[in-house]
Amino acid sequence: MSDAPTIDRSQTEGAQRLLDKALQHVREHGYEEMSLRAMAQLLGTSHRMLIYYFGSSDGFWRAILLRLRQIQTEGLLALMDAEGGPTFEQAWAYLSSPEQRPFFRSLFQIYGRVLSEPQGQEALLYELADQWLIHAAAQLVEHLGMTPAEGRVQARLRMAVIRGLMLDLLSTHDEVGVQEAVALFAKVLPLPKPVSRR
Repeated sequence: MSDAPTIDRSQTEGAQRLLDKALQHVREHGYEEMSLRAMAQLLGTSHRMLIYYFGSSDGFWRAILLRLRQIQTEGLLALMDAEGGPTFEQAWAYLSSPEQRPFFRSLFQIYGRVLSEPQGQEALLYELADQWLIHAAAQLVEHLGMTPAEGRVQARLRMAVIRGLMLDLLSTHDEVGVQEAVALFAKVLPLPKPVSRR
């Protein structure tokens, strides 16, 4: 006797409404190792309803984390233009803005949760790291004429530097020192000029 198929309710209107409210809380207050029951109480619902919509506690936090990543990705893609998109310093200015820092704080907090209990969450780690990488690499290939392999390496390096600098900034609050490091990286390893378009 086969198991009944799993029903995905995470894209329903009710689920998305709860996810939007939860995302707003996480953006304002961080992850805080909050339990599913505590979050449900804040959202005016029950933990059973969150499980109903998202399948499990991990499914709920996964949805929040992927939405955070989606918002960041959309913001960066909006900076892209026909001339090759933002420089490293422009991308950093966007990602390190006061509006974006809560995203990174929450991402780091949930990364810690996933990395401390990775069993069964390998797919989530792939989505977090690789999907953003795919978008960034594609832009480098399209606008700067890189090969797919070159674009992926360049995108990975810049993502890693941004994450490291953001962790430094959130930990030390050394705005000047981190900005000096950003400028040095951009100077030492600049991207090539955009390919000409006819």
